[in-house]
Amino acid sequence: MEATRRHLSSRQAGTVVRLTEAAVDELREVGYDGLSVRNVARRAGVAPATAYTYFTSKEHLVTEVFWRRLERLPDPAPDRRRAPARRVSDALADMAAVVADEPELAAACSVAMLAGDPDVKHLRLRIGAAMHRRLVIALGDDADPAVVRVLDLATSGAFIQAGGGHVAYEDLPQLLGEVAEVVLGRTR
Repeated sequence: MEATRRHLSSRQAGTVVRLTEAAVDELREVGYDGLSVRNVARRAGVAPATAYTYFTSKEHLVTEVFWRRLERLPDPAPDRRRAPARRVSDALADMAAVVADEPELAAACSVAMLAGDPDVKHLRLRIGAAMHRRLVIALGDDADPAVVRVLDLATSGAFIQAGGGHVAYEDLPQLLGEVAEVVLGRTR
């Protein structure tokens, strides 16, 4: 998988994988406030300067972890025999589940993804595009663009609500399923 900043050789890609895996381990142990690229590098067995070659900040590193997990999800099943609300609900549940079982990572993503770092901004665009693509696949190519926009906004809003502690991450699949039913029920 290509990193945010450039195409990587297989050796470099392996280093990035070690760093992202070490970041998750470090988050579990010390939380977001205690996380540093330097400590992640030490845990991954690479020099801090090497880690900074790939990640400009801890926000960049954490956002990369989320993006990579989202990218690993299989595409939603575009089974037209199933109701659109069910297809969208399943696609949204998959996205919500990316961090739902890891509260430290979920909390870190909520903070990190709002950073002004240009590499984080680049990843936010990739994440938004991946979420949008998943919704379009679930709905089908003939989906109403307004419906897709509403679902995009509801999805990002739900993640922000969870990040602010207003909604539990583990409740996101059900809540986003309800959103899909309301939105798609009104468009029939």
